[in-house]
Order: sequence, then structure tokens, then C-alpha cells
Amino acid sequence: MTDSIILHHYEMSPYAEKIRLMFGITGGSWQSLLSPAWPPRPNVDPLAGGYRRIPVAQIGADIFCDSGLITEEIARISQCEALNPATVSAQARELMTRAEKEVFFAAVGAVPPLRLIGTLLKAFGPLDAYRFVKDRSSLMKGGARKARTAGSPKKSDPKETLRSFIEALELQLAEDLWLSGDSPTVADLCAYHPLWLNVATNRQPLDAGPNVRQWYARVAELGHGDRKEIDQATAFASAKQSEPRPLPADVILDAEHVGEAVSIAPSDYGTVPVTGVLAGVTAGRLILARDTTEFGLLHVHFPRAGYAVTS
Repeated sequence: MTDSIILHHYEMSPYAEKIRLMFGITGGSWQSLLSPAWPPRPNVDPLAGGYRRIPVAQIGADIFCDSGLITEEIARISQCEALNPATVSAQARELMTRAEKEVFFAAVGAVPPLRLIGTLLKAFGPLDAYRFVKDRSSLMKGGARKARTAGSPKKSDPKETLRSFIEALELQLAEDLWLSGDSPTVADLCAYHPLWLNVATNRQPLDAGPNVRQWYARVAELGHGDRKEIDQATAFASAKQSEPRPLPADVILDAEHVGEAVSIAPSDYGTVPVTGVLAGVTAGRLILARDTTEFGLLHVHFPRAGYAVTS
């Protein structure tokens, strides 16, 4: 991997765990900058313009928001086809979609409330546990709920949603070690991270059949690649000393709002807008230029899917 990628994350973030495991698949080196579990996040807020979610990735003066887009960047740097969703089987892609939507939210909802409270108290202490719950409650306000996907139960019972998903994984893993064949792919990481969240918050072994339990252990064994801890000053220096990379060759020249001041925010949750000038649009991403006093010009990248642009 030739580009130096910085991951702004915190240890208990399930989406960050999904990304960290990608470095296990690629064997790549990366720089880790730990962030607070809730805003303000002084190490990343000035770079990403207040983007609410985490993790965020950084390569010099280019900032990448949303784990799907971060996946694209790791796949590009490492030239790892296993991280391209287009290369996995249709069945595995369906499981990925379920995992990223209703199963993710069910992973915590399925945990008994008293046990969940105990986990938060153990992780953060009384005051910060309260702050964490308050922050996550506000995070879910103002956005559209994700639609139910095929194969999930009609009732919004988180325990049933999680059970149905684990049963589907058990069937998928009956013949192969991994969800899309004989080697790990992005599908395995997407399916794994809500289960990892459930195990971490429930503080109990995963309630699953033998195929899923063995697969779960194999995913964990992938590890996190070559991780190096850095400090905020190092990340900020990387942004200051760099220029944003050239716009992609596939930018849509006549895309709406290019060159205009806009705000970009997720459509579902964490709908805090980031403002700047829309520098470029491709089939899959939005690139926002932010001219900052501290760092100079930054490009903040967002997926097009699931994000709204307002002028």
C-alpha cells in the first residue's frame, strides 16, 4: 500500500471494526488516531467539517466519510478485489445488505436492557454512559428509517431479526468456510460487524449454530494488519502539507450544483450537514471542497447513495 491512510476511530465502534479487519485481509499498514466516542471530536471535526459519524479516513488533504467509501479507498490502495462488493456472490450481497440495515440496529436492540446498561457503565462510567446514551438518541433524530429488506421478519422484533439473520448465515456457511467461497471478502466483514456489536454489548458468547460460531472466530483471527498509533498533530500536519488529489477522470461535467456552495448530510441518521463548494460528482461519490484557515484546501468525499445535497 503506497498511500498513507489514517483512520479516525474508537475501539468500540462496530463500523470501525469492520474497517480494521479489512487491513487484516489486505495485510496493509495504516495509521490509527483514536477519537472520542461522541462529539466533539477535535481530531477529526476540523478536517471533516463536523461530519457526525465515525470512522472517518484521511489520506493527506482528502477526507473520506462513510464506511462504504472508506472500503473503496482501501480496495483501491491495496488493489484487493476481495473488498469489492461486485465480486461476491448474490447471496452474500443480500446478507451484506441485511447486515448493514435492520440487523445492525437489532444487534443492540436484542440485548437485555439491564445488561446493556451494565456494559455502558463498565465501558464509560456513570456520567459518560449517560452522555453516550443521550448522544446516540440524538443521532437517530431527523432522518428517514431504513426500509426492511427481503428475508427479514415483518415484525420489528430485534431478537427475531437477529435470529433470522444468524440462521441465514448458518445455511450460507454449510458448504463454504466464507460467505462467498473459500476466502474472506467484504461480505464476511459486513455480516460480522453487527454480531461483533451484539457480543460486545451483551457480554455473552454468540448464540449461533456451529457454522456461524466457527466462521465468527475465523473473521476475528484476520486481525487488523499493521497498525501504528499517531497523534492529532501528525494527522493535522498531513492535511496541511498536502494538496487534495486531482478529481477523478469520471466526474460528471454537467452535474447539478457543481461549483456552488452546498451542504451534504446523510439521509437516514446522523444528519448533521457539512458545508463547502461541490467540487465534483461521479456516479458513486460527492466531493466537497472546504477552504480552511488551518489546513488550506480539503476535499471531503461522500457516497451519493444515502446522502442529500442542498444548496
